[in-house]
This record gives sequence, C-alpha cells and structure tokens, in this order.
Amino acid sequence: MEYHVKDLSLAEQGKNRIEWAEMDMPVLRKKIRERFIKEKPLKGITIGACLHVTTETANLMRTLKEGGADVYLCASNPLSTQDDVAAALVKYYDIPVFAIKGEDEQTYYMHIEEVLSRKPQITMDDGADLISTLHMKHQELIPNVIGGTEETTTGVIRLRAMAKSGALKFPVIAVNEALTKHLFDNRYGTGQSTIDGILRATNRLIAGSVFVVAGYGWCGKGVAMRAKGMGAEVIVTEVDPIKAIEARMDGFRVMPMAEAAKLGDIFCTVTGNIHVIRREHFELMKDGAIVCNSGHFNVEIDIPALEEMAVEKRRVRPFVDEYKLPDGRRIYLLAEGRLVNLAAAEGHPASVMDMSFANQALSAEYLVKNGKGLKPDVYVVPEQIDREVARLKLDAMGIEIDELTPEQVEYLNSWEMGT
Repeated sequence: MEYHVKDLSLAEQGKNRIEWAEMDMPVLRKKIRERFIKEKPLKGITIGACLHVTTETANLMRTLKEGGADVYLCASNPLSTQDDVAAALVKYYDIPVFAIKGEDEQTYYMHIEEVLSRKPQITMDDGADLISTLHMKHQELIPNVIGGTEETTTGVIRLRAMAKSGALKFPVIAVNEALTKHLFDNRYGTGQSTIDGILRATNRLIAGSVFVVAGYGWCGKGVAMRAKGMGAEVIVTEVDPIKAIEARMDGFRVMPMAEAAKLGDIFCTVTGNIHVIRREHFELMKDGAIVCNSGHFNVEIDIPALEEMAVEKRRVRPFVDEYKLPDGRRIYLLAEGRLVNLAAAEGHPASVMDMSFANQALSAEYLVKNGKGLKPDVYVVPEQIDREVARLKLDAMGIEIDELTPEQVEYLNSWEMGT
C-alpha cells in the first residue's frame, strides 16, 4: 500500500497543528532544516521510522525529507497516533504514513512490515519494535542498513540486551542517552504530558490526592515534580537504592509498592519494566483507585491479572475502563495501560521535542557519514552533537553564556597550581 491512515479529510486540521508545533521548534525549523535544504546530507538515503505520529514527529519527518531522504513512517504505539497529523503528512508533505489511532496488534505489525518493505538504510525507533522485527523476521535486510537511532529508555534497554547477546547486527545511536534529550524531554516533557493525559481522561483534582509514582528515573522525576506542584502528596516506589535516596531527599515519601498500594489515589508507572503493579497490589487498593502508565509498553501494569480478578468491566469515559472486583471495589485503568500522555493527550510539548528531534536529525546525518565504520553496538550520541543542540537551543531562546578565558583554559588543563 502507498499509505494507510484513518481519513485524508482530516489533513487540513493536521497541517494547521503541525505548523503550530513548528513555531515552537526553532532548532529543528531554522538551525537544522535550513542547512539540510542547502546541503542535502541525507540525499538518496531511505529512512524507516517507527515513532509516535504527533505534530512534533511530523516536523522531524519534514526535516529529514528536506535533507534529501526518502522517509516512511509508522506508529510506535497503537494509541499514540494523531490521525489528522498522519493525514496531513500524506496529503501535504508527500510522506507515506502507516498509522491509525486505535489500530489492533495485527494492523500495528502490518504497518511495521510496510515500512520494512521499503528496505530502510537508517531506522528510527521509539521502543525498538522496528529493529526487533527486522532482526527476527527480515535478516535479509540487514546488509542494507547503515545504522539506527532509538528515542526511548525502554528501547535502549532492549537494544543493549540485543547487543550483549550478540543479536544486534548494526550500530544504533541511543538518542535517549543524550543529555539534551533525557534531562529535558524525559523530565519536563513526560512530567507535563503525563499529568495532562490523566486530567483529560479523568477530570479529577490532583490537589489533595495521594499520587504514587513507580520509578524515579528521569521520567519518574518529572511526573513526581509535576504532581507535587499541583498539590498532591507524592509517594515514590523504587528498586534502585540510589534513586530511592534521591527521591527521599527531593522531598517524597519512599516505600514498597505493597505499602503504597494501600494509600494511593492515582498510580503511574514509569519504569520500563514488566508487571510493576500486580495482582497483590490490586488486592490492596482502595475503591476508586486510578492506575495508568507512562512507560513505553503496556506491560508495566499486569492487565491480564486485573482482567481475571474483575467480575465486571465497562468503559465509563473515553480512555477510562472500570474494573469491578468481587468485593465491590472499583479500579480504573487509563488508556488500556498504554502511554497515557500520548493516548489521552497530545504527548510532549513541541519546545522540548525540539531538542530531542534535533538529536535525531543530526544523529541520522552522523550515521550517513560514519555508520559504516561503526561495529554493531549501542552508541551514545556524540558529545559534539549533544553540545551543538544545546548551543542552538540557547541561541534560539536568545540566551548567551560565558566563555572560558585563556587563563581558565590553561588552569583546567594543568596540574601544577595548588592551593
């Protein structure tokens, strides 16, 4: 198929929203796209992208195409596609998209297959489904691949497991590990968009609630910070002792999920792991507890266990499913356990995605120039790219910073001078 979207008549609305997001993405729009138009660093390169189909992603796709690439896009989550954006990319920007919000699992993987059928030379992942499908089902395509990029913590975890086992057959740049990505996108983007998703789905008051955050990585830090800022009493659960201490010193209560389950009004998982909230936790939750996930996959909450426990299930609001337990307690699952910030809201604000997608674009350019000399492994974003993105962002914000004097440079590079 040439493309597969819900409805092309939504394209004008999508175009307006893409342009609105573009206004808040000056690094990608001006600093990178304008250079790409002139230099065409991706000329002749086919890029297969499995990303959340949002307004911000649309502007990344436009930049890659302006750089000379042939771009094909599918969704990285069945509920994260913005159908009007998908339609606009097809109709106004001539970028083939295979994504429909709410698609079933069979359609989801059919769309991944469509992208892989274009024989991409560079892959772009948001969770590593494109790369894993390529490695498991299409080994014949591997010699054609220069390298890939990965946007998420979950995807990087999967890729490092592939590399450790020897399964990874080409180099991948972990865009998620860039300082200009996880320090800002994961923390401020996930923090704001997760709260946004919960509020849109439930219209519940955050202030005065007990808000349980499972995981205190950069995403968990952001969610906890924003929940606290809205007046919630925040509890953090962790398995890492260092992160647990950090959460406590940041002012949050820290305890095992078995204890937090008795207290929480709202639960949000952001760990990247499986079954963080399980049957034994559901059994302890109060009537009316709200459970959601802002980690990448819908496995952090043990939904099969909740299905088995429930005597009745009904959808009470868009993105809110009520599970009634034998004793009459009700537990509310948001967005089918998928990313609540993208399923029930619009994902991260454009301003923070500006840096993340600047890293994606420059990493793709780096792979075209250097990928054939890299061994199959997971690589961090080169420091010069990370710093360049930060510099461009500051410049776009009209912010100037100091420079080291020659004396300071000499001091930092010497060892003779003491107290």
